[in-house]
Amino acid sequence: MLEDEKKKNDPNSEIPERPDYEKELEAIIKSNLSDDEIREKLSDYHENDIADVLEDLTEEERQKLYRILGVESVSEIFAYLEDEVGKYINELDSEKAADIIESMDADDAVDILDELEDDKSDEIKKLMDEDARQDIDLILSYDDDQIGSRMTTNFIAVKKNSTVRQAMKSLINQAAENDNISTIYVVNDDDTFYGAVDLKDLIIARDYQDFETLISTSYPYVYAEEKTGECIEELKDYSEDSIPVLSNDNKILGVITAQDLVEAVDEEMGDDYAKLAGLTAEEDLNEPFKDSVKKRLPWLLLLLVLGLVVSSVVSIFEGVVQQITLVVAFQSLILDMAGNVGTQSLAVTIRVIMDEALSKKDERKLIFKEMRVGFTNGMILGVLAFVAIGVYILVFKGKSVPFSFSVSGCIGISLLFAMVVSSLVGTVVPLFFKKINIDPAVASGPLITTVNDLVAVVSYYGIVWILLINILQLVE
Repeated sequence: MLEDEKKKNDPNSEIPERPDYEKELEAIIKSNLSDDEIREKLSDYHENDIADVLEDLTEEERQKLYRILGVESVSEIFAYLEDEVGKYINELDSEKAADIIESMDADDAVDILDELEDDKSDEIKKLMDEDARQDIDLILSYDDDQIGSRMTTNFIAVKKNSTVRQAMKSLINQAAENDNISTIYVVNDDDTFYGAVDLKDLIIARDYQDFETLISTSYPYVYAEEKTGECIEELKDYSEDSIPVLSNDNKILGVITAQDLVEAVDEEMGDDYAKLAGLTAEEDLNEPFKDSVKKRLPWLLLLLVLGLVVSSVVSIFEGVVQQITLVVAFQSLILDMAGNVGTQSLAVTIRVIMDEALSKKDERKLIFKEMRVGFTNGMILGVLAFVAIGVYILVFKGKSVPFSFSVSGCIGISLLFAMVVSSLVGTVVPLFFKKINIDPAVASGPLITTVNDLVAVVSYYGIVWILLINILQLVE
């Protein structure tokens, strides 16, 4: 017993390997066992693991699997598919495909239909029952950036004036079609949203207990037409299994589940990351070549124009370079550090404004803080640059002490100035974009870096011209 406890607490003990479910599943499906035996064995595995193994099977083996498991189980497996779902649907005849998609949650059905050609999608929808089509059309009626496009119509609703027994009976009746039962939603006689009841509270309630006492009337909700990016942080804060989505007249249209929320956060982060990289939208491995080019080209064209502006500014200082050519060698140092600092401030600012609603005071506090950080880091790096570059010029370039440390001092001052200004730019630009209702992630890393290049070039050569040439009158 003591030995087992020691092993458990030993940080160097090996973590046991988890089973290779894909190999196990593939072996089961390809075996010569009877259909009942295969079905029984597969019931021990999660649908996501079965979805992962589909690509390793032949079409005939997949058809065998669909036949053995039946429509309900296959629909649950298809809900976990991310890639090539269109391929698997196209392997089925339209009626069977319609039965499978019809059995899925409406939001998952929409995702799969989006992967199909329009003709195939329309054909399958016509074969589905009226209720399933209405649920799908409801979700499709909302724009991709609205929360209504992410909801599912899989939820339980009971009337406010129910008794505990009536509410439980209504739950049992609806659970056959809707399995999101951890939270039961309560509606008024006109079907407007009233509140929510936790399943546990309903189960342990006594028949004589007033149903009203179980209802949380201040339960959180969102409106279907709200923008996903604007309410996603609020939804995360509640940590509920599901949150109701209401129409503008306060009737429940659907719910956002925890899984929907995770997917929404993942997509928002992917989209923001793409914009920070200078893309107009997120890309993946299967992105068509032409689409990738179209997404990247607009920003690259803008950055080309800004790059030409930077080059034009450099040409203005040709006279400075002719008099002290050595300063050109350290131009990239100033530019790189300005770009790095600006990108850091940009990342911090976007994270803050995505998580919080900032007041004017908070915005000023953020700007001042980033400038202080930029100044402190600039001061430290400026001093290090003054010493290191001065010694380098003195030893390796053979210049005099006054000349060496005058140049390195100018570089240190330029570095300090460029880092402070870059911190300011990296903070103010996304705040400005937010204020004029443009996604602050559009203030992408490449854009900030190019703007900061312009700032760094002007400040560096400007300080060289003022300090070294006009004041100290140094010439190589």
